[in-house]
Amino acid sequence: MARLRHGGGGVVLNKPCFTWQMLWVMKALFDLTASQEIYAPHSIRMEGDLTLGGLFPVHARGIPGEPCGDIKKENGIHRLEAMMYALDQINSDDELLPNITLGARVLDTCSRDTYALEQSLTFVQALIQKDTSDVRCMNGEPPVFVKPEKVVGVIGASASSVSIMVANILRLFQIPQISYASTAPELSDDRRYDFFSRVVPPDSFQAQAMVDIVKAMGWNYVSTVASEGSYGEKGVDAFHQLSRESGFDAYFTSRTLENNRRNVWFAEYWEENFNCKLMSSSKKEDTSRKCTGQERIGTDSKYEQEGKVQFVIDAVYAMAHALHNMQRDLCPDISGICPDMDLAGGKKLLKYIRSVTFNGSAGTSVNFNRNGDAPGRYDLFQYQINNNSSPGYKNIGQWTETLQLNIEDMQWPDGQTEIPSSVCSQPCKTGQRKKAVKGMPCCWHCEPCDGYQYQYDETSCKLCSYSMMPNPNRTACQPIPIVKLEWHSPWAVIPVFLAMLGIIATIFVMATFIRYNDTPIVRASGRELSYVLLTGIFLCYIITFVMIAKPDVAICSFRRIFLGLGMCISYAALLTKTNRIYRIFEEGKTSVTAPRLISPTSQLAITSSLISAQLLGVFVWFGVDPPNTIIDYDEQKTFNSDQARGVLKCDITDLQIICSLGYSILLMVTCTVYAIKTRGVPENFNEAKPIGFTMYTTCIVWLAFIPIFFGTAQSAEKLYIQTTTLCISMNLSASVALGMLYIPKVYVIIFHPELNVQKRKRSFKAVVTAASLTTRLSHKTSDRPNGEAKTELCENIDPNSPAAKKKYVSYNDIVI
Repeated sequence: MARLRHGGGGVVLNKPCFTWQMLWVMKALFDLTASQEIYAPHSIRMEGDLTLGGLFPVHARGIPGEPCGDIKKENGIHRLEAMMYALDQINSDDELLPNITLGARVLDTCSRDTYALEQSLTFVQALIQKDTSDVRCMNGEPPVFVKPEKVVGVIGASASSVSIMVANILRLFQIPQISYASTAPELSDDRRYDFFSRVVPPDSFQAQAMVDIVKAMGWNYVSTVASEGSYGEKGVDAFHQLSRESGFDAYFTSRTLENNRRNVWFAEYWEENFNCKLMSSSKKEDTSRKCTGQERIGTDSKYEQEGKVQFVIDAVYAMAHALHNMQRDLCPDISGICPDMDLAGGKKLLKYIRSVTFNGSAGTSVNFNRNGDAPGRYDLFQYQINNNSSPGYKNIGQWTETLQLNIEDMQWPDGQTEIPSSVCSQPCKTGQRKKAVKGMPCCWHCEPCDGYQYQYDETSCKLCSYSMMPNPNRTACQPIPIVKLEWHSPWAVIPVFLAMLGIIATIFVMATFIRYNDTPIVRASGRELSYVLLTGIFLCYIITFVMIAKPDVAICSFRRIFLGLGMCISYAALLTKTNRIYRIFEEGKTSVTAPRLISPTSQLAITSSLISAQLLGVFVWFGVDPPNTIIDYDEQKTFNSDQARGVLKCDITDLQIICSLGYSILLMVTCTVYAIKTRGVPENFNEAKPIGFTMYTTCIVWLAFIPIFFGTAQSAEKLYIQTTTLCISMNLSASVALGMLYIPKVYVIIFHPELNVQKRKRSFKAVVTAASLTTRLSHKTSDRPNGEAKTELCENIDPNSPAAKKKYVSYNDIVI
């Protein structure tokens, strides 16, 4: 913080960033005084006992490189002449400042704050002490300096930006300042602009008065109306006419080039006002007409008093009344200026300025509040129509910094006694935001916070986080409910019911086979592979319960293991069987030697190797991506947030499910190929035909499953549809194998035990020979009847061969 002392007082600069400006000011002051420029160029100087400074926008802002532009006739010359007129009136008044003449030093601000700052340095020249001890004239004598006039106060400026800049300088030298047009609210800050006063109320007063009225009425939406025509425009003009200073009109219209030589800019105003040239060197280039000097303002040109003229006059009179009161108190026995008054300083004058009260040029009282503002005073009127008198305006209150409103004197349409409501928009409901209407800040549209948004404040909605959804009234977010496939759901009841039936049937078949383990039918079915196949069928049913159970790490692990394992075991056993049959009969076409690896032990080994490939893939899956659970919020995140659900499921994608089943499907397709190749085997030979029908049906089931599974990937019911489809497909595959391969055998074992007897065994050679003959017979069936085919078969056989000695061959007693 910097401190600058002048005389006996101290002035504190509130802003550290203002230091650079002060350094520039001080340098400019020293340059100005060193050059001994007593009169600023283009300024007005009136001699007097006390000098008042004046700042007026005589010219507009200039183009880049030029400080000043064209002359401003009304805002500049009218206001400047108003100060000259007020000084003339005060100096001719014997009651106000007797024996004291007020002078003036008037400068042009050119409507630019920086230029006005440079000009205002003229006002502080007399307050700067110059050291001339080392300055001598040519003859050795000390120089004689002409002391500048002392400015006791400043009238101005006009624009608020200019007043703010000048006020920062004048306060350093304690020179009071009274503005006639600056209305910026920030100038009311008495801590920063303590030597600034103004005779116009700040903009905030009128707005505050209207706000107080609206609040008193309980309104939040009002409209301002300005009508065109005599009622609106002429009414305002009449008000302006009443508030004008009539004496100034006579004064100003009488000004000519001869009687107004003190105004150095009057000749320029004359040229602009009458559109003529006074001399050939004139800067006015848009006309060639010569001025005669006989033109008259208001007669040869249009004249209308500028709106701020009365405030300029009031500002000058306020300064004069303050000086008058100070002279009366400090110099009670002296008529004129006494030494005490000459040494009083600006701080004491400021106190007198803030305490003045007088009737201004418009007939209203002029005074200042503690911030230096002219108080706002407004009378409040309401246009009323009643039966007792003619329509007109009735006074219903006033505003003098506070509102005094007589509500009982107010009148409302249709005889209403209560104050009518005035709102543009009704309050929005909970969960709705206000969308402001462009250009109408008190009006809005209510828009619901839709989707997954909640009401953040009155004017905005915000999106809930990924795992959250808005609560019912949309004032906050709440967690999205977590769902899974429940046991009581219809999507789960059907596959569970089928699985339970299948499990019971499988257990029954397995128990029957164990009970009749040594009977011919069980032995002919291949007991070892039958038990393996039944185990796979059992696991296909069991997977339904694993798929519907609540997901956790253990359940997800079981899903990965058993999802493809049941089918893999089943089709590995069937593939081994069909491959064995195929190899036997293919080998029999060329040789009577039994093929390799057709024993039960070999069959179990082949089946185990096929199953181990599935298990190896699952273990690799475990290592690459350990099982865990996830909550999928996208699967059931519908547009309607009320229906949003998070799905608890295992971290298994659709592609991973198909890959897990892919190996089993490969076994199934391969088994189907072998079933097609062995379709020519005799009907009663060792399950070849039932296996074929089983594989055909299974392929149809899974061909239907794949489009259903992937076609519902985008459905909101994806979890239920895919799980149910997968479980039913597994159940159907297991049921087809169980029904076609084992139910007939169980039926014979239980209900026809007489057929479950041992028949004569035959050698492998006899079996192969019979099979070959049957194959040859099958090749002729398309051309001849069955009897002819059998006759041909018998005719082609050697009568002495073993095959010719028996007409019919049973294959049920051959264990292959």
